Amino acid sequence: MKKIKTAIIGAAGYTGGELLRLLVYHPACELVYVHSNSQKGKKVTEVHPDLIGDTELVFTDKVETEGIEAVFLGLPHGETKGFLENHPFSPNTVIIDLSTDFRNESNGFVYGLPEVNKAKIKTAKKIANPGCFATGIQLALAPAIAKGWVKDTIQVSGITGSTGAGKKLAETSHFSYRTGNMSVYKLFTHQHLKEIKQTFGQLNPVFKQELLFVPYRGNFSRGIWITAYFPFEGDLDDAIKVYEDFYQDAPFTHVSDQDIDMKQAVNTNKCIIHLQKENGQLVIYSAIDNLLKGASGQAVQNFNIAFGLEETTGLNLKSIAF
Repeated sequence: MKKIKTAIIGAAGYTGGELLRLLVYHPACELVYVHSNSQKGKKVTEVHPDLIGDTELVFTDKVETEGIEAVFLGLPHGETKGFLENHPFSPNTVIIDLSTDFRNESNGFVYGLPEVNKAKIKTAKKIANPGCFATGIQLALAPAIAKGWVKDTIQVSGITGSTGAGKKLAETSHFSYRTGNMSVYKLFTHQHLKEIKQTFGQLNPVFKQELLFVPYRGNFSRGIWITAYFPFEGDLDDAIKVYEDFYQDAPFTHVSDQDIDMKQAVNTNKCIIHLQKENGQLVIYSAIDNLLKGASGQAVQNFNIAFGLEETTGLNLKSIAF
């Protein structure tokens, strides 16, 4: 298999570490260099000790563009545009950005949610990777939105692990705050709502309903659990069939007829969905790993699609389960 010359920019954080974990053994990837301004000169394993024995790469603060066929951008939100202006890559380089900067599909970027935009991603050179909450919510609701089932406000709650806040320390990510605790943040105003509504408008141009999202900080390190519901007059079995048909060509999104739990998805690139109907409401649960399907795993999935590889290449991961 031909190796694709690849670089990671901003690889010192959690998503950068997960990209490295996936790409050092990816059969079609040759990691040419790994960039970090803050960790330059250090061995990757000094910053990501989980990779001891897996790589001898050293962080560099130099940015090479010549000969790079794919680049993953793990820069802080708001910095990608300036970086690309200062470091122009070849028009043939596939750029996969994990920040929020181009999720509105500006500057030629395609929104990289494979379950909805796979055809666009196949020919894209610029891909904006979705946010973690956005991924879990969109996959929970996309078939229902496409079918026009939602006639009223959608109620959504989501719980995320502490790694969703990034590696930089903050009061609400400390162990002493998170353990045995739960709190709400960005009530109804979360930044991922913009990209969610963009996708829902793509799936159903007449969709204008409100989405009331309550995000919670969870007392665990990784994973996302979504609960969404809305009034539904249809039959549950018919709804399940619609969801199964919608995701029949999506190798990582699975509709379960059994109750699910979040650990089934943690450490994988899966989104696991379960539906039930209660009190006239269609209730949808979805579970993902915020660092994989919600970030780095989905980025590698987009890499695979853009280069015509099998979509699951390098992503056949077993959940931790217990």
